[in-house]
Amino acid sequence: MKIYSRITGTGSYLPPRRLTNADLVAELAAQGIESSDEWIVERTGIRARHFADAGVFSSDLALVASNNALQAAGVEAKDLDLIIVATSTPDMVFPSTACILQNKLGNHGAPAFDVQAVCSGFIYALTLADAMIRTGAVKKALVVGAEVFSRILDFKDRTTCVLFGDGAGAVVLEASRTPGILATDIHADGQHADILCVPGHVCGGQILGDPLLRMDGQAVFKLAVGVLDEAARAVLAKAGMAATEVDWLIPHQANIRIMQSTARKLKLPMDKVVVTVDQHGNTSAASVGLALDSAVRSGQVQPGQTLLLEAVGGGFTWGAVLLKL
Repeated sequence: MKIYSRITGTGSYLPPRRLTNADLVAELAAQGIESSDEWIVERTGIRARHFADAGVFSSDLALVASNNALQAAGVEAKDLDLIIVATSTPDMVFPSTACILQNKLGNHGAPAFDVQAVCSGFIYALTLADAMIRTGAVKKALVVGAEVFSRILDFKDRTTCVLFGDGAGAVVLEASRTPGILATDIHADGQHADILCVPGHVCGGQILGDPLLRMDGQAVFKLAVGVLDEAARAVLAKAGMAATEVDWLIPHQANIRIMQSTARKLKLPMDKVVVTVDQHGNTSAASVGLALDSAVRSGQVQPGQTLLLEAVGGGFTWGAVLLKL
């Protein structure tokens, strides 16, 4: 009989420090940078975001989200066969944040590694875990997206610093005879690397280049809408399903206008789109997992429903996952 992977538990975590647009605008004004709540909401749909305190790392956020997902699944950390963490803001150069998280969870021996696909990281990680479960290599996997993007923001650039937040989202995947993940589709095109990047690196004990996030917003928007539509249609085609059969679209929470455009192309009403960008901002690899857990725990998303997850990020990377919850 065929082996599938199913999500059996979801979890998330937001650091306690919440900044509304008004809070952030006040902090920027103290530095001589002008912005406004109206300007941010009109262009992004974001009203608030969470920032981690000093000394709090991606693995710390991932730990809480992971424990919540494990509890929901009724799985003990020691029984995990695989741990994948999607992050662009790791605790350190190495070892991986996944290995650090593994130790904090008390798991010993399971393969643990990071995936770096920026905002598409959670989709990439789900795809990898699904493939490993389908081959029979593992039976229980933990997939986490965790970010402290506030550490790489330029607070003198109002076009980017208002967009991002910190957080973590996690799911437990388990082998099943019942279809869960129905289809996946991931891609990258490195020729667009310069439109969204952090171009610095560590060398000889110093940071060389620019260690802060840089983005060409118009170029990202234009590319994102097209590739998200392509990925969504690809997973639907692989599963032999139509967009009308999707109960919920759970997109990367980057910008409400990108989300609206994607839904419009798929002819899905916005009341079928899970939206958390207004309260979380763009949490990069944590975004889809956070939105999924929020929707599950609120009762918005119900067991047995068909979900379309999708994301796009620096690299340029993009992808989608179609699943039955």
